[in-house]
Amino acid sequence: MADTRPVFAVRGVRHNYRTPSGSVTALDGVDVDVPPGELTVLAGPSGSGKSTLLRILGLVERPTAGRVELHGRQTARLSDRERRTHRRRIQLVFQEPTHNLLGYLTVADNLRAAAQLAGAPAPDPGLLDRLGLPGTARWSTTALSGGQQQRLALLTALAARVEVVLADEPTSQLDEASGQLVVQTLLDLVRLGVTVVVASHDQAVLDVAPRVVRLLDGRVVAGGAAPDAEVDVAVESW
Repeated sequence: MADTRPVFAVRGVRHNYRTPSGSVTALDGVDVDVPPGELTVLAGPSGSGKSTLLRILGLVERPTAGRVELHGRQTARLSDRERRTHRRRIQLVFQEPTHNLLGYLTVADNLRAAAQLAGAPAPDPGLLDRLGLPGTARWSTTALSGGQQQRLALLTALAARVEVVLADEPTSQLDEASGQLVVQTLLDLVRLGVTVVVASHDQAVLDVAPRVVRLLDGRVVAGGAAPDAEVDVAVESW
């Protein structure tokens, strides 16, 4: 029987940043479920907490308070070794396409490097042809358009055989046509069984998402956890 538990279950999460002028609250009691094998979009204006939540899901940052579960296990209870293991199953994709790739490698070599770093088998040679980058294997990544670069960054997730892709505003630096390439790739990843979470305010992304979580001023205003979901706001002991 397939595991239907959320990949991520976020309960009562708060996150504060310390600045020279004092503490700033980025997340304020957030409850969110991320179902497996679907596209979930975190939507909201700049400063709403989307990127902070994405980094917490990616085990890059730790919440100030609250509870985060990954496949039913509290991330606070993961050892350092377990956290590193889980990070290899999660890929973060940044909004600037060139930040996601190794510019001194060819397109094909970027895929091979992603697989090697993850300890995965060599990627399928036909991956580029099937998913929208035919004939580019020997190209430098600088020869790709912005949309193609972002598409390649997402395809490295398949090469690395990750379970989750977290993409932070992946279309924000792109024109409309290039953005559509990226949107299609996000859908391709879901079709192939990857759980995808995107922070975005791009209507083209929102239009194809079956699940949209809307944030405003660090709080969920729509689409969070189910109303009957148990909320645990205990401080995580890191």
